[in-house]
Amino acid sequence: MKRKLLLSLISVSTVLLYGLNKPENEAAEKLVPLYIQFINQAGNQPLQLNTGQYSNSSGESFTLSTLQYFISNIRLRNSNGKEFVVQQDSSYFLINESSPQSGKVRVNVPEGEYDRLYFMVGVDSLRNTMPVGKRKGILDPANSMDNGMYWGWNSGYIFFKMEGNSPKAPVDPTGQRKFRYHIGGFGGYSAPTINNLKQVAIDLPEQGRIIVRQGSQSTTYVGADILKIFEGKTSIQISEHPSVMFSAFSVNIANNYCNMFFHHHTENR
Repeated sequence: MKRKLLLSLISVSTVLLYGLNKPENEAAEKLVPLYIQFINQAGNQPLQLNTGQYSNSSGESFTLSTLQYFISNIRLRNSNGKEFVVQQDSSYFLINESSPQSGKVRVNVPEGEYDRLYFMVGVDSLRNTMPVGKRKGILDPANSMDNGMYWGWNSGYIFFKMEGNSPKAPVDPTGQRKFRYHIGGFGGYSAPTINNLKQVAIDLPEQGRIIVRQGSQSTTYVGADILKIFEGKTSIQISEHPSVMFSAFSVNIANNYCNMFFHHHTENR
């Protein structure tokens, strides 16, 4: 009897120990790669830096020399209404039009069918205030400063940067008619300041839903229409606002650019 009891206790202990030490990939839900491809465009035209000629809603012509923005905090909703949050450390990307490969990002999600995509434009306050040593990869302030996406004087990331030339912009000290929009601000460290963090939700139509399966590849394409930056709640004119950075007016540009994203199409292979 004692021997049977001892064997039973050993068996139970073994099961418990295996459960506690079970490999993470066995204990967690199986994850599969999903690709999100960002396509920058101007209206129906593909975006071309330096050479593309565009016109905003005020009829102002312009060219772009720079377009960069941070995408972070990615979530998806499946057809049952359940949301999956991509692991935080794997959910920060810098989309840089001058570096085409940056437009395709990879995240790992459970198998399933998804009908809504969420993400943030910008870098959340938690990451902005973390010790520098804990901010790796694209969030390393040194890397972000190399990309021109970090304010050293303000200790914060630039969420969205667009620069270009327009005959409607005033002549600057270099003799050029440049306009510059550098938008950031996460709400402040110890006192409230500008908060330009923007959440985006994109509904995927039935024929454009993401279907993630082992052994297959799913890519959803997200369009970004930069003309929307000049229209929305506030009409933005280059002639009146050729340079917008850390100022109250930057909120208007952020309110506009969060509406520039839309579902382009999805490929499930």
